[in-house]
Amino acid sequence: MNNSVERLIQEAYDSLKASNATSAAVALDEAIKVDYEHPEVVYALKCLNWWAERIKRTDELSSAYEKGEFILSQWKPFYVFLDRIGQNYERCLYAIRRFVFATALYHFQEVVEKEKNQQEPVLLLQIGRCYKGCGNYELAIKFLEQAAHFKRDDAETISELADVNALLEETRYAKVLFREAFFLDPQAIDLRFMESELIIRLRDKVKSLGYSTIEAPEWIPIYGNLLGVFSVKRELKQIELGRLKQSIFSLENDLKNRPENIRFSKPRLINRYFWLIDHYENVREESALIEETMLKIRVIDPAIYELYRN
Repeated sequence: MNNSVERLIQEAYDSLKASNATSAAVALDEAIKVDYEHPEVVYALKCLNWWAERIKRTDELSSAYEKGEFILSQWKPFYVFLDRIGQNYERCLYAIRRFVFATALYHFQEVVEKEKNQQEPVLLLQIGRCYKGCGNYELAIKFLEQAAHFKRDDAETISELADVNALLEETRYAKVLFREAFFLDPQAIDLRFMESELIIRLRDKVKSLGYSTIEAPEWIPIYGNLLGVFSVKRELKQIELGRLKQSIFSLENDLKNRPENIRFSKPRLINRYFWLIDHYENVREESALIEETMLKIRVIDPAIYELYRN
């Protein structure tokens, strides 16, 4: 009997990975008849029904782009739903991921086929993200690199490109890109879309320290530096150094005058101090400037100062 249920579960997951939700539902319905209390079957049915309801809503949308965008917009609420049901079956989530991103990709490909402007960076980003979710990393990186060409300072695009590079085991380049993305705008990076172990382990480490979902992205570059994950660094251009110092000045004032913003301004300021120290070390600047910056870190967060110093 268990072998029969296992076979039906696998059949359902194979169907999902082939974008056939109807066959998946049939297999799961058969499985639940064999064992109506089987926890993974119940879990898979809940997930599939949740997505079936959302995808049905796309019938109300007029354009292919809106349909694809709506499907991807439901990925974060889906994880809220998963937190609520309190279970986790990785092979089910993998099959669901393949199905969801393939479905969204179908709609985005319609846009490419019908419309002239195929170089729209947001469309390129979404297509690249979908290919990544489908497991086609080579095509994912092709579209994400195109998107990054148009949006060089977009944290969301750069983080997706970093994630794919990590999945392709281009670890050094992935570390550079992740460090850049989290410097630009941590809040623009949707951690639910990240798949590589490199960033997932760091995310989980930060969350284990008690930071909330909204705070975690701000502290990822801090602990990425402290734990040696963001270990690959580049030399700053003179114009970038000027912008970095200007940003530090602005955040120092923000920390002083707007205490209500401390959960954002504090980690962002510490991260910029890290970047400034790295710059000083790269150009062999006098140690007094490094010590001065270190003291600023100690003032605003003694615990981080001790971790960084050691």
